[in-house]
Amino acid sequence: VQLVESGGGLVRPGGSLRLSCSSPENNLDLYAIGWFRQAPGKEREGVSCILSSDHGDHVTYYADSMKGRFTISRDNAKNTVYLQMISLKPEDTAVYYCAAAWGCPSLPGDYGMDYWGKGTLVTVSS
Repeated sequence: VQLVESGGGLVRPGGSLRLSCSSPENNLDLYAIGWFRQAPGKEREGVSCILSSDHGDHVTYYADSMKGRFTISRDNAKNTVYLQMISLKPEDTAVYYCAAAWGCPSLPGDYGMDYWGKGTLVTVSS
């Protein structure tokens, strides 16, 4: 499956952004979709993941450090998975990727994610 991220950009500390993950193949509901990020000089880490429609598409998982400020959701009619981010901090600056698999990894790991987008850059700076 092809994945395309959008919604990144420059935001001030304390601000919000909503990232989107979509696919031209109109089949995202078949997959668990996760959001991951990689900050400069750091390893990639998992942020959140949502199960596929077959496994309960309201079931979500978050890395412990991401709980409370990040919300993942999916709109199957729009073939899109979102990551709503609030109260952003400079340390949230990273390239954010969405990825697809048959299930969610044990966050903040990314083991088992089969398909990856190219990422969208989020910069939190004043």
